[in-house]
Amino acid sequence: MVDYKHLLVAVDLTEESKKIADRASALARQCEAKLSIVYIIEPVNFAYGGDIPMDLTSVQNQLENHASNNLTEFAKLYKIPKKNQHIVVGLPQTEIHRLAKEKNIDLIVVGSHGRHGLALIFGSTANGVLHGATCDVLAVRVGA
Repeated sequence: MVDYKHLLVAVDLTEESKKIADRASALARQCEAKLSIVYIIEPVNFAYGGDIPMDLTSVQNQLENHASNNLTEFAKLYKIPKKNQHIVVGLPQTEIHRLAKEKNIDLIVVGSHGRHGLALIFGSTANGVLHGATCDVLAVRVGA
């Protein structure tokens, strides 16, 4: 078995995230590896195509504060210290790749809905992470 030293679990803080984090946590314990967690917030202006003529900074800040509180509570379940909890604003696969390189991650754990066809092409974060990662990726099947 590969001896992983540092795992990164990517969550969206939905109910399915627990299954993904359970798998990552168990593997980290088995390998005696460090476990980090990341939650990605897509920028508000991405959701609206940047076409809204107003400052969305306060909305973005509220989203980040809410996510921080939720991630802190979620990470407590897995005894992940604050220094290993990351909230990042950006595109999920891009930010997961960046953080994995920055933190010397050797295994990324993500959830996968097992979609096929157009659903896979147009919406799979797991697929995007897999195809750009410089380390191993474990896709945990959820909600299938």
